Amino acid sequence: MSLRPTVDFLLHHWLKVENLQSRERFADHSRETFDAVLDTCERIAREKYAPFNRLVDTQEPHFDGEKVILPQATHEAYKAYAESGMLSAAQDYEIGGMQLPYTVEAAANAFFAMASVSIGSGMLTSGNANLLMVHGTDVQKKVFAANEFSGRFSGTMCLSEPQAGSSLSDVMTRATPDGEGFEADALGPRYRLKGNKMWISSGEHELSENIIHLVLAKIPDANGQLVPGVKGISLFIVPKKLVDTNGQLTGERNDVALAGLNHKCGWRGTTNTLLNFGEGKYPVRGEAGAVGYLVGKPGEGLRCMFHMMNEARIGVGMAATMLGMAGYYASLDYAKNRPQGRPTGAGGKDASQPQVRIIEHADIKRMLLAQKAYSEGALALALYCARLVDEQHTGTAEDADVARLLLEVLTPIVKSFPSEWCLEANCLAIQIHGGYGYTRDFPVEQYWRDNRLNMIHEGTHGIQAMDLLGRKVLMENGRGLQLLAERMLATAAKAETAWGPEAAALRDALKQVGEATQQAWAGAEPAQALANAVPYLQAFGHTVIAWIWLDVACSAASDLSPAAQGRRAACRYFFRYELPKIGAWLNVVKSRDPTCADLPEEAF
Repeated sequence: MSLRPTVDFLLHHWLKVENLQSRERFADHSRETFDAVLDTCERIAREKYAPFNRLVDTQEPHFDGEKVILPQATHEAYKAYAESGMLSAAQDYEIGGMQLPYTVEAAANAFFAMASVSIGSGMLTSGNANLLMVHGTDVQKKVFAANEFSGRFSGTMCLSEPQAGSSLSDVMTRATPDGEGFEADALGPRYRLKGNKMWISSGEHELSENIIHLVLAKIPDANGQLVPGVKGISLFIVPKKLVDTNGQLTGERNDVALAGLNHKCGWRGTTNTLLNFGEGKYPVRGEAGAVGYLVGKPGEGLRCMFHMMNEARIGVGMAATMLGMAGYYASLDYAKNRPQGRPTGAGGKDASQPQVRIIEHADIKRMLLAQKAYSEGALALALYCARLVDEQHTGTAEDADVARLLLEVLTPIVKSFPSEWCLEANCLAIQIHGGYGYTRDFPVEQYWRDNRLNMIHEGTHGIQAMDLLGRKVLMENGRGLQLLAERMLATAAKAETAWGPEAAALRDALKQVGEATQQAWAGAEPAQALANAVPYLQAFGHTVIAWIWLDVACSAASDLSPAAQGRRAACRYFFRYELPKIGAWLNVVKSRDPTCADLPEEAF
């Protein structure tokens, strides 16, 4: 089953992405150029990624004492992806980009995520370079970002540390000025970094000439002490190999050493590393300490890094979505071809009759509809958020500000909903396969393992929940939430005639979310309000996806094709089977239920 018809429908029929062609930045584009990009990415994903998804799962990266070894298929996939131009697809023509709408770029990258998320594409490299294009100096853009966009260099983000995990205020990596006159270095203020970073995806490999690490570290104060909290964090460019101001390798290795490879449940084709910075294994000019160049101002590292983190959260959501979609397609194919059981008639089951395919059983249809509702709904949300990115960058000042606020509110959802519910879709895909789904003879067990990481990747579920309830719905006096509510109510009004019960259910869900938001914070301390942040996140996410599905269903109203029939059924399923769940979730939020928060550890 092909993903392309779904992508085409969402892009052109629902989001009407060709309307962007009227904007100066995208004036050279047309439906034909958009289709050409999708065709190219679909072909590369089909030829270079999909056939090797199982291979990279079984042939994990290993370290031979000098370098990390990856299968040749990974090298060829990386080369094909870099040569496609997708690393710089949304960038200006002047730096080799295509000035492609981010909406189209996101849709094109979906093919790679579905074919093999474990091989990966360029999410971290593009995000690294995009951060530098916003916060870096002109020299840093030319030397580092431009070479990442070409695929010559690759990039990482180095945040977590073994002792700190997601608590970035507790990072201990130190950055000290590198000798006299360090301010004069053309690549930026030069520092020496010492510390350890954990869970660094693509932190060591031979796929590119160089690896550009973006590292969070703290600059000691005059007394040599690290400033407590996140305000003391700065951001540094730390290349694996040192370069000159033309981006050429100097031949000198930086003091960044691989301390170990993490062996994961899924995403096994991607190296995941523990890196030691400045341990002295590769001394630079006879001195221990990894050479790093300051990005932005001291103490503003986390603000800069959020540019990459938010982009990565959308990317993780897309990866989770496409793993859910891959499992859906696999289990749909299996259900259409697997005979088992017989229908129940008036007199019971007739064992003399031939078996029927399992797709004829109502419970199999339920599980397939659930997968479709989760995965296709999440894909629509991801592309909607990508469209907001385009609006933020190319819309009028007023529209851009609206898009910015909507993205603030929706980013925790576009990351968390797919990572929880498309994982559930993968679980249902295994269930449809029965015992076979639990074996490596079929791909669905790998999809589940690969997807399990995404609830942790780029901020755990709990972190996304606290970000949503503790910050995003409150910021700017709740204006972002109000803007989202206005769009939901507009969809409900549009759907009133054809989808009356669903429109009413959406309005009721929105009312419940609003009441829960107010009651969670009414006279409460933050610890009380946030104690049930995850149920709030789940209810909020379900309300958003219900809205998305209702809007999509309105676009498919006059279409009599089987695909449109399936979308309308998925919408009905979500409203009848899924949306009613929010009542239980929001009840504990409204009452600030203390069951979990107040239980002493001795009781466990």
